[in-house]
Amino acid sequence: MVYGWKINHTVIDGHRMRFSGTAIGLFGNWIKWLLLSIITIGIYSFWVGIKLTDWKAKNTNFIN
Repeated sequence: MVYGWKINHTVIDGHRMRFSGTAIGLFGNWIKWLLLSIITIGIYSFWVGIKLTDWKAKNTNFIN
């Protein structure tokens, strides 16, 4: 929610940004990342931060 507010109120070079991610989508990813971390005995947990940043970038775009 906080990240969405920051992005929705950000203007870069006169172009407003929009965040289109949902809590359900993020929750689904957290479940997937948790299962992958359990299966790989914690090794995948090193990539969770990178995947979270990737999810944020995929759900951020310019309105105009």
